[in-house]
Amino acid sequence: MQAAFFDLDKTVIAKASIAAFGRPFRRQGLISRRMVARAIAGQVMFMYFGADEERLTKIRESMLTLTKGWDRNQISEIVRETLIETIEPLIYAEALDLMEFHRGEGHRIYLVSASPEEIVMPLAELLGVDGAIATVAEVDAAGCYTGETAFYNYGPNKAIAIEELANRNSIDLAESYAYSDSVTDQPMLEIVGHPVAVNPDRPLAKVAKERGWEIVNFTKPVRLRDRVSRRTPLFTGIVAIVGALGLLAVKGGKRHTPVKV
Repeated sequence: MQAAFFDLDKTVIAKASIAAFGRPFRRQGLISRRMVARAIAGQVMFMYFGADEERLTKIRESMLTLTKGWDRNQISEIVRETLIETIEPLIYAEALDLMEFHRGEGHRIYLVSASPEEIVMPLAELLGVDGAIATVAEVDAAGCYTGETAFYNYGPNKAIAIEELANRNSIDLAESYAYSDSVTDQPMLEIVGHPVAVNPDRPLAKVAKERGWEIVNFTKPVRLRDRVSRRTPLFTGIVAIVGALGLLAVKGGKRHTPVKV
């Protein structure tokens, strides 16, 4: 069995997934407008200058502090209800084309991201891939975040998690593929037979050239509604929610801004 492992941020989508959900979280009163502005500024820095170990550690610690006490079920609900309107303009067409290629070859497809599972898992479902490996936050008995992580899916941990998944599912990593933009994912790229650097940061571009890895550039974000199968359970579920909201708006004589589908 062969598989293809896709990093998420700047590989499948054109920006950091956590930053993308800043506005939906603000609308729910979880964060302030200033926090959203800071997230966008951080995203610009990330896009143009990459993220070293120190910067990523600071981002992670600030996010953990920010989310302490948040209700996990509420976050999951916000993500699912706003997933299409938030991610829609950000998915790379080239990534979707590659997923279709691997699907046609009978390969399993997985998202592998340092972003929290509450974001990564619904996106994996929406894309119709076989599964995902993501960061798992620690929650207390009431279902609220403690500000700690149970598993941080970053750097070498990605490679370890992929190897464990491969062992459970009889996946031949020597015949498998991995796609990523960052040198922090070098361990993940090294454990497969077909590593591919996507929009690589400078350190990864250097490693890829030295080792003869394939380098590709993704430049064409597309609308999810035009490319994602409407048969996926999450897509049809969101469509049903939007339809219900529209019906309530008509009956109640009130104006609503529905999720775009």
